[in-house]
Amino acid sequence: MIKDYFLDNIENAVLRAVEAGKLGQMSEYQKGTLIVEKPKNPDFGDFAVNVSSLARSAKIAPPMIANAIVEEIDKDDNEYSVIGGFINFKAGKNLLTDSIDEIFKKRESFGRPENNNKEKIILEYVSANPTGPFHIGHGRWAAMGSVLANLLKFYGHDVYQEFYINDAGSQIQKLGNSLAIRIRQQLGEDIDFPSDEIERKNYYPGDYLIPVAEKYLKTHSGLPGDVKELSDFAKNEMENLQKELLKHFRVYFDNFYSELTLHQSGKVDECVNKLKKSGKIYTKDGADWFRSSDYGDDQDRVIKKADGSNTYLTADIAYHIDKLERGFDRMINIWGADHHGYVARVKASIEALGYNPDKLEILLGQLVNLVINGNEVRMGKRKNMVTLDDLIEEVGVDATRFWMSMRNIDTTLDFDIELAKTNSDENPVFYVQYAHARACSILRNAVEEKFDTQTGKTLPAPLTAVEFEELKNNYKKEDLLPTIDTARKLILKLEEFKSMIKMSAETRQVYTICRYVQELASEFHSFYNANRVISEDKALMKSRLALVLSVKQVLKNALDILAVTAPERM
Repeated sequence: MIKDYFLDNIENAVLRAVEAGKLGQMSEYQKGTLIVEKPKNPDFGDFAVNVSSLARSAKIAPPMIANAIVEEIDKDDNEYSVIGGFINFKAGKNLLTDSIDEIFKKRESFGRPENNNKEKIILEYVSANPTGPFHIGHGRWAAMGSVLANLLKFYGHDVYQEFYINDAGSQIQKLGNSLAIRIRQQLGEDIDFPSDEIERKNYYPGDYLIPVAEKYLKTHSGLPGDVKELSDFAKNEMENLQKELLKHFRVYFDNFYSELTLHQSGKVDECVNKLKKSGKIYTKDGADWFRSSDYGDDQDRVIKKADGSNTYLTADIAYHIDKLERGFDRMINIWGADHHGYVARVKASIEALGYNPDKLEILLGQLVNLVINGNEVRMGKRKNMVTLDDLIEEVGVDATRFWMSMRNIDTTLDFDIELAKTNSDENPVFYVQYAHARACSILRNAVEEKFDTQTGKTLPAPLTAVEFEELKNNYKKEDLLPTIDTARKLILKLEEFKSMIKMSAETRQVYTICRYVQELASEFHSFYNANRVISEDKALMKSRLALVLSVKQVLKNALDILAVTAPERM
């Protein structure tokens, strides 16, 4: 990366300057103390380093330090300047053309680090109850989780995606009771869900169970004697609907892990017994309490109630231990912000059972505000629900995935449906996809014959197919030189893809990819508006087509990670 090249040159120059006695009283320098930043004024350069921090040990003014360091740098064709305590850097033609050359050589792997500490990661997300359709909040976790999985895979990690099915609680019986009412309605009974709000909470009154009731009656003559049969039937139907929607939404899990099977396997009781044997559990008021406060939690937690039933935490302890026993180096969970207080107790249980709690990472995310015609639409599973399926049908998979991913996970997302449907520059997904389609159009026009309506003749293609293949497969640095000045901002943005991928993967952020492709699209549109790509000057045309090819490739790489299509025509 150009930024790393610059920093490495600066730090090596500091070492030489110290050795040469040019930095006052400074006798040694430890690499890693200087930071690269972008100058507020882009005219100063592409990057800058503030060396003022070295003044304490050098005992000389920062400008003198900066000038002494620059004297020790092999500048090649790059530009270095000093302003106060800042060393500014402007990349020369060689570095910039090397960047384009790297894109041509690596193509779909451009941006992937060559030497990375590969980890075996289990990524758990969505993990909704199988009691109804996904709401738009689930859609955000589905989009962000799948993008994060794609990103980490691209970065070189081994990623296993898992959906934890919460199918062991009382909600499944509520689902069965709700289906019973819908079936009785289908059989002609005058019955409805309770009107009392407290009693109504024991049911799922959404209309989504009506087709489930209709399907049940196709193979059954009436209600069964045991509500469990209805619970199982409804649960299976909901799970199948959820899986079909995930597939349509381009979200692919390696495993759907049932909480019920976790209990049936005996692993939950096994973890509880281990905690008891090690003295990590005590009894108070008839309940079993886990000493989670011994491991950083703000208080101890109940894991078995006085009535003998387990709490949600009990199964979660066993589930996370099961992940570790399956050999994963790292566990990443995407949870809603309402689970904030839950993080410490799960980490405490991992440590209490002898594992490293740092192997668990929790990403806490805010919800989605759906905006229609400027008005926020409230959602709720128990009444009028705005489902993910409805949203996808309205705006499409591409727009839904992009919008759901384009804000930081800890920021509430305002999803503007009307804007997401528009074919305008204000709609970010359209803006980015149009940039890719424009690049494809330029490349097609470069090798296609054109009919001239004025002369009535067919004009030859600006570039033959052979020349175009040579440009794609045998790119040479000299081809780019004629346009290096007008193209430098675009090239720097293309080169930035590598550092963006690194930062995004290491910080587990995906909104940065959406932001990057919008910025790249903006730079590309600006470049296109300022430069005529296809012209009679073949050398100039080739150099500009090289940039167009590079933009097309990098946009495609990024959109593939987002699982958003990169259209060739729009």
